[in-house]
Amino acid sequence: MKIYIAVDMEGISGINSHEYVLRTERLYPAGQRLMTADVNAAVRGAFDGGADEVIVADVHSASGNLLVEELDPRAKLLAGTPHQPRFPFLDEQVNGMFLLGYHAMAGTLCANLEHTMTSKAWHKFCVNEKPYGELGIDAEIASESGVPVVMVSGDDKLCEEAAAWLPGVETAMVKQGLGRQSALCLSPQMGNQKVYEHAKRAVERLCEGDAFWLPTVNSPARVAITYKMMPDADKANTYGTRRLDGYTVETTYERLSHMYGGIWKEYGIEQKI
Repeated sequence: MKIYIAVDMEGISGINSHEYVLRTERLYPAGQRLMTADVNAAVRGAFDGGADEVIVADVHSASGNLLVEELDPRAKLLAGTPHQPRFPFLDEQVNGMFLLGYHAMAGTLCANLEHTMTSKAWHKFCVNEKPYGELGIDAEIASESGVPVVMVSGDDKLCEEAAAWLPGVETAMVKQGLGRQSALCLSPQMGNQKVYEHAKRAVERLCEGDAFWLPTVNSPARVAITYKMMPDADKANTYGTRRLDGYTVETTYERLSHMYGGIWKEYGIEQKI
């Protein structure tokens, strides 16, 4: 039983503001510790649930956020950028994927640290006219890879988004969003426990043969990005794109994963460790 954990930072237990998630801010070292604790809880839950291999992918910003020396030694860590595709080693050998520490899509009311991929430039991200957040993007890439998302963690708004996208997914709600930089948080210890319990249950369900939801893979995928500032839309409006309005640029891909380098099986590289 092989589990792949993609971990972001904004939805981690105890984190509520940008000071925890930006390298230049004073609380970033605390954010690293909190992130590592949630990851270790998820890894422990996965193994206790029946996994025999766990890969952890640090996908927040430019990666390199986890405290490697404190990571559960049973886990294998995928760190560093740039790399293609978005999720190396995510293929049919993986039984289930966790989206740990994720956040709600841009514009979600009262969601803590909400955004989609970039808080500076993108206002809205749609595929075939349907709004997507990072959860939706990554769940579709996983689905195309043949891997179901079986567990997520974050604030209540992220968990609501996940329940709508992925019926039956295990959701570990570690805080209640009150605004972009405010939340009612469980203690880190209680958040870790919730992550552990839902991670363990997700893998137990896989072992019991539960069929988790696989989202539809869009083909073709018309990706429309609405920018916050018109100059950013001007820069994005290049050969092969279509300008929908002053702020929105659309690009058509064969599949959504092609926007992020495709999927791992297309590269034909075997895992050696």
